[in-house]
Amino acid sequence: MKVLGSLGKVLLGVGMAVILWAAFLYAHPAESFVGESSRIVFFHVPTAWISALAFLLAAVHSGLYLKTRRIESDDAAASAARLGVLFCVLATVTGSLFAKVMWNSYWNWDPRQTSIVLLLLVYGAYLGLRQAIEEPERRATLSAAYALVAFATVPFLMFAVPRMYASLHPDTVINARGKVEMSPDIKLVFFTSMIAFTALFAWMYALDVKATRLVRRLEERAAGGHAA
Repeated sequence: MKVLGSLGKVLLGVGMAVILWAAFLYAHPAESFVGESSRIVFFHVPTAWISALAFLLAAVHSGLYLKTRRIESDDAAASAARLGVLFCVLATVTGSLFAKVMWNSYWNWDPRQTSIVLLLLVYGAYLGLRQAIEEPERRATLSAAYALVAFATVPFLMFAVPRMYASLHPDTVINARGKVEMSPDIKLVFFTSMIAFTALFAWMYALDVKATRLVRRLEERAAGGHAA
């Protein structure tokens, strides 16, 4: 799986550097936010978006594995779930930093904070399940079934629950008004950041899938050697 060539990697690096510059020096702080806290949106929302995308990929590849029994689909599902957890942790951390500035506390048990913790627990259990089962085919089958069930919680925990209860979380991106409520400069940096983070994820995902398949082949070779 080759997503980015040398030029693509250079462009991705330059793009991320430009986003860092634009996030802190080009876009103006949004009104009604404390100090510079609104700048976290350029990193918090893209990481949350990537975690949802990764969990969707994990579900898709899990379904493919159950249909075809190709172990490569299990590799792809595991890589997607692993990166989904990583980006979900980043979204949680950046959200906590924002909460500290806005509400003087890293953690308020706000509905969005609570639901993202539940999501981390759901997918942490997926990774734990994979570690607990040694036999590859059984591990792949049970993990695929679990990933499909787990993904059913993603829309509920990421989009439904936070809107069912009163929340301190601002809703400038997804809201009942159906508008992205940002000034033009913030909107430009925000959507550019979303694209760049998606490209970064695609590159990391390709690398992780390749590494996962390499490790599996080495384990299969070692098991074959022991059997002989």
